[in-house]
Amino acid sequence: MSTPASDRTAVTDAPILDILAERWSTRIFDAASTIDEEALASALEAARWAPTAANTQPWRVIVARRGSEEHAKVLGTLAGFNSAWAGDAALLVVFVAETTRDGQPMTWALYDTGQAAAHFTVQAHADGLSTHQMGGFDRDAISAAFDLSADFTPISVMAVGELGDIRTAPEELQQRENAPRERRPIADTLLINA
Repeated sequence: MSTPASDRTAVTDAPILDILAERWSTRIFDAASTIDEEALASALEAARWAPTAANTQPWRVIVARRGSEEHAKVLGTLAGFNSAWAGDAALLVVFVAETTRDGQPMTWALYDTGQAAAHFTVQAHADGLSTHQMGGFDRDAISAAFDLSADFTPISVMAVGELGDIRTAPEELQQRENAPRERRPIADTLLINA
């Protein structure tokens, strides 16, 4: 059995806010805990106040609590490995973008929805919740399960809940949780730095 990671704080090349350096995406959730409703309300409020082009607020959110029919629907759309661990999370949250409005494309909808998800994640972490965002899911199945109109596009699914005990997780999951946190260097990200 792997040794649990004691500190997942990112090693940064420049100082950043502690809350950002400490936030990481776990795959190990406490399957017995329920969601802290106050922390959830704060995370949703943070998403509500994310920046948005022309105040269009194109994001929508599906919140599905573990044990509900909606949770089962979302869980059933997850691809491969995601479906093996995400069901333990107290919530599965689907971020949906309104990509057209009144027949016109909403050019910034994906960007704005991503910002709403990011704000949700940071606030959730600040309030003691763990999160993991996923792109591996069947978008068409989400749309069908929740009768979304063609104007709305599911963007991501986020597992949300209390951090679980890594020592009780399967070996493969422990190895992923204990793997070093890595990001490419800033120099490889900057296309131009004039």
